[in-house]
Amino acid sequence: MAAKILIKRQVPEGKEAALGVLLRELRVLTMNREGYISGETLKRYDRPGESLVISTWASVDQWRTWVLSKERIEIQEKIDQLLGMKTEYEIYTY
Repeated sequence: MAAKILIKRQVPEGKEAALGVLLRELRVLTMNREGYISGETLKRYDRPGESLVISTWASVDQWRTWVLSKERIEIQEKIDQLLGMKTEYEIYTY
């Protein structure tokens, strides 16, 4: 069953460029993973600094395999450290 993963982040002012580098690195790795279908990054119009990534996967299990992979964890830890807070995840299925 296909899944949509919502990834929410609050980006402090001045951290956008450094975050962009890490997100591009993460996106390149993600695109090569089995089950990955698509992804898009949105910036909230009425709340500066708030961003949302919508990632589509063939199944929740394939996303979980990716999210628990060593390569992803290493980058995600850098992201959370840069932002000073944990990234939020929500999983939705069809």
